[in-house]
Amino acid sequence: MSVNYKQAFKNIAIITGGGLLVSGCAYVAPVDISSTPGFFIGFFHGLISFVTMVLSFFTDVKMYATPNTGSWYDLGFVFGVMCVYGGGAKGSRRRR
Repeated sequence: MSVNYKQAFKNIAIITGGGLLVSGCAYVAPVDISSTPGFFIGFFHGLISFVTMVLSFFTDVKMYATPNTGSWYDLGFVFGVMCVYGGGAKGSRRRR
């Protein structure tokens, strides 16, 4: 059984290109930049991440705010999660 790699690559390129073409036409609602969550809201969301994860299974609660300020929100979220779950420092502790 031989595989025609040129045909497989062509099919993947057509499917990927079509998907990108269709998704490029998707409507995105305008967002008010002044009210997007930043570092401190990300930190708070990181602190309550376990509760929101459990609630997301049963309700329409989202764990992560999606129009956000980008890297600052991400950094706050990671710091909040690290504060609650230890951030890897517990793993490097010396055993007695």
